[in-house]
Amino acid sequence: MNEKPSYTLFNILPYTYQISKLISISMALHGFIGTQIELKSPADKFYKIFKGQAHLIPNVSSGHIKGVQVHEGDWETHGSVKIWNYHLGDEVGTVKEKVEYDDENKAATLIVLDGEMFKYYKSIKGIYQFAQKGNVSVANLTIHYEKRNANVEAPDRYVGLMVNIVRDLDAHFAKA
Repeated sequence: MNEKPSYTLFNILPYTYQISKLISISMALHGFIGTQIELKSPADKFYKIFKGQAHLIPNVSSGHIKGVQVHEGDWETHGSVKIWNYHLGDEVGTVKEKVEYDDENKAATLIVLDGEMFKYYKSIKGIYQFAQKGNVSVANLTIHYEKRNANVEAPDRYVGLMVNIVRDLDAHFAKA
């Protein structure tokens, strides 16, 4: 097993966010990619949105998320299924996901069940985890994936989408 981490920095200036490292570790077709962002707003606010108020995200991050609706369950129940419509560069897509919550660690895991992403990945799940470190909040954003074949790129652009959503939420909270 030859694991070799690679590090890349996002440059999202003039924003005052820091993305410390974009880390990708790939083991053949399986891998994960993630980053950490410093936030201005308290971690609890972000987790509250993902836990029970995801319907607000299209209003706050309208350039990236066009809509979200409950398919099974409700907005805040572990195991509920939601359908998201997103816009990512030239890609407009839909994703059906099942959500799992970890209240203790303020983490929301979105397990993709269906959508355009399955053209490239056998499985993919995104994890939004928020933590308070003194006066500073951080978002740990991770995607675990299995590629359909070795020619498929790691899902860097989807981590970018996660970063943009969290950045939009932080700007919204700062205005409130």
